[in-house]
Parts: sequence; C-alpha cells; structure tokens
Amino acid sequence: MTRSKANVSANLTPTQRELRWLAHIDRHGPQSSQFLYELTRDTHRCKDTSLRRMQVLREAGYLHLPVQQRQIAKAEFNPFVYDLATKGSEYLSYHKTLERHARQTGHWWHTYWVSSVSSALEIYARRSGLEYIEAARILRINDVSAAIPLKQGKVVPDQIFAIKYQDGYRAFALEVDRGTEPVRSTAARKSLQRSVEQYREVLERKLHAQHYGLNSNLIVLWVFTSAARERQFRELLPTGQNGFRSTVCEVGFPNWATVSHATCLTDF
Repeated sequence: MTRSKANVSANLTPTQRELRWLAHIDRHGPQSSQFLYELTRDTHRCKDTSLRRMQVLREAGYLHLPVQQRQIAKAEFNPFVYDLATKGSEYLSYHKTLERHARQTGHWWHTYWVSSVSSALEIYARRSGLEYIEAARILRINDVSAAIPLKQGKVVPDQIFAIKYQDGYRAFALEVDRGTEPVRSTAARKSLQRSVEQYREVLERKLHAQHYGLNSNLIVLWVFTSAARERQFRELLPTGQNGFRSTVCEVGFPNWATVSHATCLTDF
C-alpha cells in the first residue's frame, strides 16, 4: 500500500544537507530559500530539488514560513523565507547545542536583514577557504552578552563574528541600517551619529577585547540599504578613523545576488 503524503512527511528524517540548513538558520536567523541553496551548492547543485526539499521539511513540521514576509507589496514574487519550527529546533538539538541566544531579536524585518547579511558573509568566507567564527563561540569566551558596556550606556551590535585568516583573526561588529533612525538627534534616542560615537569609544578603548575576551582587531561593518544614507554616514566619520567600513545593498528585499556582491567587498 502506498502511504499518503502526510504520513511520508511525518516520518521524514532530515539528511546531512538538511541538517546544515537547520543549523544555519539556528546560527543566523530566518533564511531565504536562495541563501539556503547557496549554502549547500557545493554538494547539491540542483536548485529545483533543493527548493522541493525545503517544502517537504516545511510540510513535515521542521520549518515554517514567518507571516511577516507576506505582508509587503508583491510578496508573491519573492522567494520563501524559512525559520525553524519547534520540531526543527528539537531535532537539531539532538545533533548540536542550539545557538539561538546569539540571534537578533526585535523588529522582524530588521532581524531578517541582519540574518541575510551575516549568512552571506559566512557563505562567502567559507567559499574563500576561511574559517567563520559565529557569535555564539565568541560570547562563550567570557560568558557575556553581545552588549558592550560604555562609560554611559552600552552598544549592542546587530551581530558579531570573526574570520580566521592565514595571518590571524579579525573580529567584526555588524550594523545593518535600513534608514529608520535619524542621522542626528538631540534627544536621548538612537541615531546614526550616536552609534558612530559609541563605536569610536569601543575602538579607542578596545572595549571589545575587554568584554568579549578577543585579542584581534575589531572592524565595524555597516550595511546600508541606501547609497544616500551611506554618504551621510561617511560625513560623520572622524578623519583617519580606520575601524569603520561600509557597503550598500540597494534592494527592498534581501536577495542573494545583491547581498553577496556587497558583502564580498569586506576584505576577505
């Protein structure tokens, strides 16, 4: 007797490739099907097969589609964005320690942008033969949160990671700016200028070394969704400040072609 589609899905066991997908989502956050395909393109080149397997994982309860992705104009033209369902998290926990405590929280679209950028950075680094060190490994060094204490307040990077090069390590603090905050503000609220000043303090006092326990230099990588916004950012930078780097992704919805092209310019 042929089993029904529902029964086949219910008895599904993820393959090693699919475990890579689950672990990547756990490490970064919600992921587009484009990015998941690119992650395992080194071993599985058929895109249609990959997309079908992601749908099967969804039907089996390992993945789900966050509703926020459909709440924009012409959402049907964008690739599916997947996140871990409870079953997926539980299954993954049998194979590795979950790392979701290092994932972004807050506004979903900002979280998704951050997860897309950090995902592209990891994929590109690994393709370049470099070791990508995710936030969870960094935070475990001193058993701390991502928030770096300052003289007044704290600065919380959107994401942190490190890259191991042939001549040593380099740490990165990632900031994704979608233009939702003012460039300058006299009020006690977050602005682009305030963020630059906070990171200047981090770099000048080497607070990342004290807080995270890192011996490597830190680069603050800014990703902007507007070239005009990046120009405003550059006007805020002090002369001779080498710890900041920026790039632009001028798209409304993160896609592999644009994000990977922009992030590959980060000196890998």
